[in-house]
Amino acid sequence: MDQEIRLQITQWLSNWGINTTPSDGVSTSVMVIVSLVIAMLAYLFVKRGVVRAMNIVIQRSKVSWDDIFMRHKVLEKFAIIIPALVLSILIPLALTQYALMSSMIHRVLSVTILVLLIRAVYSSLDAANEIADVNLVSRRLPIKSFVQLFKLFLFFVAIIVSISILANQSPVYFLSGLGVMTGLVMLVFRDTILGFVAGIQLAANRMVSPGDWIQMDKYGADGSVEEVSLTTVKVRNWDQTITMIPAYALVSDAFKNWRGMSESGGRRIKRSILIDIHSIHFLTEEEQARLGKINLLKNYLAEKSQELNEFNGHVQDADMPVNSRKLTNIGTFRAYLKEFVANHDRIRQDMTLLIRQLASTKEGVPIEIYVFTNDTRWTVYEDIQGDIFDHVLAILPEFGLRAFQAPTGSDIRSLKEGPRT
Repeated sequence: MDQEIRLQITQWLSNWGINTTPSDGVSTSVMVIVSLVIAMLAYLFVKRGVVRAMNIVIQRSKVSWDDIFMRHKVLEKFAIIIPALVLSILIPLALTQYALMSSMIHRVLSVTILVLLIRAVYSSLDAANEIADVNLVSRRLPIKSFVQLFKLFLFFVAIIVSISILANQSPVYFLSGLGVMTGLVMLVFRDTILGFVAGIQLAANRMVSPGDWIQMDKYGADGSVEEVSLTTVKVRNWDQTITMIPAYALVSDAFKNWRGMSESGGRRIKRSILIDIHSIHFLTEEEQARLGKINLLKNYLAEKSQELNEFNGHVQDADMPVNSRKLTNIGTFRAYLKEFVANHDRIRQDMTLLIRQLASTKEGVPIEIYVFTNDTRWTVYEDIQGDIFDHVLAILPEFGLRAFQAPTGSDIRSLKEGPRT
């Protein structure tokens, strides 16, 4: 076939007044030029015809995943392979008279095709990773880690195959020598290997996913997970700084994941208010009458007063506090807080709802509010918590209670100056 083409080219050149033979350099040059022209025409046909037509179809389609492939120019990168394939077929035919040159160019073209193919596959993998992010698949599986690992695998395969092509040896010949380099590979790619294994564990156990709020004090991380890659986990902290955590550290070290809180729909409030112990006392009849006008305490005070009256009716010398049972302002305050949070429209009533008195400290008696808000958003949560404790602090004087506060400089100065007249 090559000789027939050369004879035809020689006849054309003779018709144009150029004397040549099928085996000389002129015919070879013409065949090389023709090969280049054919390769260029093939590329233009694929790029301007096939690829453009497919892009138009993609733009008009209703699905969105194909738009991502178009944005990554996957088809365009596959189209560049076409002229290299054409040249790898035609150039050896044109250079049959130059065996060494033909062999070298064929090997270079083969390596070029391999590189272009790997480049196109890389773009396809990047597009697939973006599609997984859009469809939230990456929240369940570390897709980016698998993509990076597959890219790394393709890179090594391309290196081995390229060397085998250039050396004109079987790839098995080079693969047999990889055992010697295993130790070096383990040393150089230690983090990559550990990160991949950790990525599989993170995915299998659903330990962390993009979008999760994690806290890892050892690495100064407290924020939202933005990316889980092959070797690192990228966390954007609440102060907008970025923390990069080794993927294997999430398996070997302890960290806190707030995903359960977000999925439950309730965020915990666990805060105490310290009551000055000197402000605690038994309620007088006047105080009971006044507090009985509070809507949230009407039922409590009525039931509690009846219970205490029945008990004290069987006690001798019940007028002495030590012998009888009486209402205290702090106990009534706890009952009020319980009714207050139980009737609060921003508190989850189906989760733990607790008002408890903790052990006394040198700062006073802690009264802890332990409830869950019905909104897990940080700003809304803080607003709800702030509103509750604003009310609690402001309502203390109604019960004759005071919040503990350490003496300040002005308090000490007022003691030295004495009472003002």
